[in-house]
Amino acid sequence: MSYQSPYSVRYGSEEMRLIWAETTKRRLWRRIWVAQAETLAAAGLVDTAGLEELKAHVNAVDLQQAAEVESRVGHDLVAELQTFARQCPIGGRYLHWGLTSADVLDNADVLLQRTAVTLLAGRLREALLALAERIEGTADLVVLGYTHLQPAEPTTLGYRLAAVGQELLFHFQRLNSLRSGLRGKGIKGAVGTGAPFGDLLENTPLTPSEMESRILEALGLESHPVTGQTYPRLQDLELLSALAALAATLHKSAFDLRLMQSPGVRTASEPFGEAQVGSSAMPFKQNPVQSEKVCSLARLVAAAVQPAWHNAASTLLERTLDDSANRRVMIPETFLALDEMLLTYAGVLRGLSIDAAGAQAWLAQFGPFAAMERVLTALVRAGADRQEMHERLRQHSLAAWPLAQQGRPESLLSRLAADTALLRYLQPARIEQLLEVRTYVGWAPERARQTAAALRRAAGSGDPRA
Repeated sequence: MSYQSPYSVRYGSEEMRLIWAETTKRRLWRRIWVAQAETLAAAGLVDTAGLEELKAHVNAVDLQQAAEVESRVGHDLVAELQTFARQCPIGGRYLHWGLTSADVLDNADVLLQRTAVTLLAGRLREALLALAERIEGTADLVVLGYTHLQPAEPTTLGYRLAAVGQELLFHFQRLNSLRSGLRGKGIKGAVGTGAPFGDLLENTPLTPSEMESRILEALGLESHPVTGQTYPRLQDLELLSALAALAATLHKSAFDLRLMQSPGVRTASEPFGEAQVGSSAMPFKQNPVQSEKVCSLARLVAAAVQPAWHNAASTLLERTLDDSANRRVMIPETFLALDEMLLTYAGVLRGLSIDAAGAQAWLAQFGPFAAMERVLTALVRAGADRQEMHERLRQHSLAAWPLAQQGRPESLLSRLAADTALLRYLQPARIEQLLEVRTYVGWAPERARQTAAALRRAAGSGDPRA
């Protein structure tokens, strides 16, 4: 058996594969040829019988025949053109009249991209709803926060997830805006001037601009007003950069979930099937393989930005072909990778297991240290010198930290309650009260719920601005 891409069977949905299927692409090429024939018929240049024949065969793609032709001519679009023309002995002679390959290829590419962006936006919508549910359910669950991967002040799990939700809402808005901004090449000929259509339409009711407008209207597509042979490859860079940015947020969130499943953080874990095997060697393992897959595919999505940059920067004069081969690979596979990532991520969120007991145990062990700023604020408000108190608290914390790691968090309170310099300003009972960090989460619960509501509004209405 010859090589088969993992995207053909393992990564991405059947819906996304169908968008990028060879048959789908070639049917779009044929739609563009037929749209031009219809327009030329309105100008009196294509007869009714020929047009009807072309319309009747617009979906009759024959991959085997086209492959045989391509093996001889070495050009996939010409192979499809000849295959279509052979199927239409009356109308075939009108096909591709005045066009260049990019008049067909580039417009079809953008139509595929728009469909794929729409599917991704739907996947992201489902992820928003799943995340909103998780945010609401954990808005009040106090967990230890981390900076520099070291225990810091407390937060809530819902607030941590809300930070992800805020970014995903931005991406949802951007995807919808991006889709409406994608433009095709239009029908402009070999170097974008439209010159071939002046001769073609001479002494007809149509101008070249009117012909282009009619064809684009039939395709439901807008075009760039000025192009070379292709649409500006800057558009590909913008598209892939936006998709890479979405992948960055999914990577960050999946990476966080991996950390939260580790014994040292103990907050949440991704779903693990009853018959699922975590390791071929270690039967006890429950590895976060779904989140790891999201991170792995995200690296490929990010990598697509570099060749897209070179394509935009190196399309010399009116056109060079050194973008063609990489675009055939990176654009479909970027969409397939993100499709898989979003489906996986939403599934992880829906099945996420929250370890509230583990989070609280970790908070009890290191939480008092997270309250040092709270104690410092109270000391300064009581009249103490901030710099002096900061140093005393620092030294007490450093001395008590190794004991806390041994399961003796009370050692910090003992040291603070015995320091006469602190007792001039705060009583031991007040210090103990300040070290209870579960009430030291500020606006986290409120803003977590606000974010969840915003996600639901956007996802529920279908309007990213809601």
